[in-house]
Amino acid sequence: MGKAQKTARRLIVHLGVQKTGSTGLQRHLQLNADALADRLILLTPEKGSPMRPLGRAAVAYSLAPAEKTARALEDALREVLVTLPDNDLPVLLSHENLAGAMPGNGGETALYPALPQITRIVRETAADFAVDFVIYTREMSNWKPSVWAQAVRTDGYARTLPDFLDETKALPAWDDLIARIENVIGAANIISVRLEDEPKDGHPGRLLLRHAGLPDAQIDALDPLDETANPRFNSGSTEFLRRLNEAALNPHARGKVVDLVARAQHLFTADTPSEGTL
Repeated sequence: MGKAQKTARRLIVHLGVQKTGSTGLQRHLQLNADALADRLILLTPEKGSPMRPLGRAAVAYSLAPAEKTARALEDALREVLVTLPDNDLPVLLSHENLAGAMPGNGGETALYPALPQITRIVRETAADFAVDFVIYTREMSNWKPSVWAQAVRTDGYARTLPDFLDETKALPAWDDLIARIENVIGAANIISVRLEDEPKDGHPGRLLLRHAGLPDAQIDALDPLDETANPRFNSGSTEFLRRLNEAALNPHARGKVVDLVARAQHLFTADTPSEGTL
């Protein structure tokens, strides 16, 4: 009898997208990294890790899809995969920027037009793995204002929320994005999860961990996350940064101002609490 064929190592790729709870999910994973170490290999965008360049390469490809940016994305993913320990544990890779540029970043106004091609590049580059993808969605009426606030904060977006909503009024529903991905990699390889279906029990990413093979009892035993991750700036702080963005300040200097605003939001409003948490 011949040797049994070795099963390919599993690679679960969490694509985000931005403003669907990815930061809290990743913090929860890192908080419990030791407890998960014998069950999952975790890859999140930690400072100094090759995951950071991977996210930047995906955004760059999405804004300018071409042979050069595609090769850069492939190379960035290989730099991540080469760091994996030599064992058979499933790998959970989580990076919201793998989805590409969100609306408001770099002039993007569509709903992740390059994401189907990004999933194809990832799957082909990780051909030795059994790859599947998980994408979180969020109700559009809540998602768009949160994306706008994040674009103002991190991407230098300078237009108002009504302007942003007008720019993105033609965005299709999430089903359209999922269908476009399925057309490229097949329906069996993409899992769509609604953020609203996540239990609010201190264990963000429960549905992702279930997909990775962890039973609820093991997830319940993990340390809960007891803080709000990546809270949205209050309205006064966001408006201050939006107007600052109109001045086209040097990016380094602007980053310093954003850090100051993050630490002193009370200076921009005395009465209004932070609007939302995502």
